[in-house]
Amino acid sequence: MIDEDKHPKKEHLKLTGESDLTIEVVILLIFGIFMLIFGFLLFQIHTGVLPYAPDSTYGLFVLLMAFQIITMGKTPFGDLKRSWLLVLVGIIVGILGMAAAFVPGYLSDPVRLIVGGGLLFGGIALFLQLFIREDKAWTWRKVSGVLQHLILACGLIYIIACICGLITLFPGITTDQQTAVILILFALSFFYLAYCVQKVRREIPLSHQEGMKSGTDQKQMNGVWQLLEETSLSLSLSILLMVAVLLTLLGIILILVNLGMIAFSQDGLLGMLLVIFSIQMMALGETPLGAFKRTWIMTIFGMIFATLGVVSCIVPGLLTGLLQILLGLLNILGGVILLTGRFLPVLAAMKNPPAAPVPQFPILKKLNITLTILNLVSIAFGISMLMPGIMPGMLNAEIIVVNGLLLFVLAYILHTIDKISADLSNQPSVTE
Repeated sequence: MIDEDKHPKKEHLKLTGESDLTIEVVILLIFGIFMLIFGFLLFQIHTGVLPYAPDSTYGLFVLLMAFQIITMGKTPFGDLKRSWLLVLVGIIVGILGMAAAFVPGYLSDPVRLIVGGGLLFGGIALFLQLFIREDKAWTWRKVSGVLQHLILACGLIYIIACICGLITLFPGITTDQQTAVILILFALSFFYLAYCVQKVRREIPLSHQEGMKSGTDQKQMNGVWQLLEETSLSLSLSILLMVAVLLTLLGIILILVNLGMIAFSQDGLLGMLLVIFSIQMMALGETPLGAFKRTWIMTIFGMIFATLGVVSCIVPGLLTGLLQILLGLLNILGGVILLTGRFLPVLAAMKNPPAAPVPQFPILKKLNITLTILNLVSIAFGISMLMPGIMPGMLNAEIIVVNGLLLFVLAYILHTIDKISADLSNQPSVTE
């Protein structure tokens, strides 16, 4: 007799089912992947079998910290209101991480101190908050089940974070093999915490979760004080902003590289791009080829992308050629597919025009123009990845800067459309 739970069709249905991972769980999983791979690779790095790039390794960790700040308001020292000021701080933190990964040697000590300080002092602060704040362990311990597991998971991760912070701030206090084992334990604690957080999201109603948080009255602020207001940026726009920052910074750095002023790490770039793609795929279902249903298969692909990105950042030269081809093809295919999907309906409408012209809002025209230019730039970027040297280095750098700036424009347009939609939905309906 065939076990229905193990039937191939059932497994297929599970993999194609909609994923419900939150952005918090996604980033915890990527942190876990990062620590697990780093731990295993460190055994080979210690023996000299593999090279090691500390700048892009620390830079990637800082970038993930920036994503937590921007998307959730989570800092290494605790949760804060996700204000515009905090988003700005997150962007600055992200720029530091990217710059360290792109230009090795210049920010080695600052990013190491940021990572070490964030882990050590952040771990201490979070551990104290866990047992001092009434809305955390004191409340969770009264509820049997997953919340008690959450106390253990948080406690473990904060303690190991302190140990990793000490190792980062004071290199040499442990051997490489001991550090590798600690990193693997750190990874397991991230996976355990991700499991607990996801289970809390599923088992405890959202209204109760919100009630467990301390609420504050929202007041309208003016002038410079608007920076302290809670931002209305959606998750997709937050990630889009980070991609815009990355590409703009990359283009500026490549201009300096072409002028012979600084060195450049392509492995750091490729790794960070893949990790950002993995976050988009797992949290939103967005890929370079377009938006898809957020399924568990998409989550698996996102984890594969994250793995490749982490390896690229830690071990320079190991995956460079493969990732250049992968990113080149994705950018070219994505640009072609999205352009085709945008213009085929237009051509069909021209052949069979509607009886009455359909009005189009000016902002939607701007959106279509911006997206079209971005798709063309994406194709050019992909070609330069597949065939390095096909265009002058300075021109390639300028194209990347244009790409980044256009993403800022796109983010502004989408944010404006979101605000218009929200205003329309909040208008009272006319009743008789």
